[in-house]
Amino acid sequence: MKTQPDALVIDLDGVIRHFDPDVRAPQEAAAGLDAGAVHAVAFERHLLQPALIGQHSHDQWAQGIAEGLVDKHGLAPVAAHALVDQWMSYRGEVDPTALAFVAEVRAAGVPVALATNATTRLDADLRLLGLADAFDVVVNSSVVGVHKPTREYFKVVCDALRRPAERCLFVDDDDRNVRGARAAGLSAYRWTSDADLPYLRAALGL
Repeated sequence: MKTQPDALVIDLDGVIRHFDPDVRAPQEAAAGLDAGAVHAVAFERHLLQPALIGQHSHDQWAQGIAEGLVDKHGLAPVAAHALVDQWMSYRGEVDPTALAFVAEVRAAGVPVALATNATTRLDADLRLLGLADAFDVVVNSSVVGVHKPTREYFKVVCDALRRPAERCLFVDDDDRNVRGARAAGLSAYRWTSDADLPYLRAALGL
């Protein structure tokens, strides 16, 4: 008989927090760049990976993005740094329904871990978004030195919750992370929208 999960592990970006591309597109257009140009540079593996495992700070990541914009798009260094600062100033928006679900789960006595690949800016973001006290556990990849979807990352999460993997339900919008969680022994569900909530409630016995 399958074990019913009694702990929730939930992703941040794409589930609880969302970024509206229309906010950043005018910033890029004003610098003469196509929409998504800064994101494309920022998420290049050689820049992002060190920031996600704590080898580089958030500020070092931002510096690398600015340098990449100079190299790839010919921006002047001052303009590149100004654009990155402006791009970084937008910290996204919280999905109130997803956040209410987290509160509902915790109110039912089920612990909730925020499991996110993030930079050293995460704690400041959580305070800014009003999420500093929204979770029982926060597992930030840049703090623990490993990231989703590795087995090592999920072990850290389960240990923090004091639960074996089979008693944890993982929710993420990235299929690669969902597959990694399942390989590590967790129940895992790919988030698509708030329409997923009835299933998740049932999975947790709520």
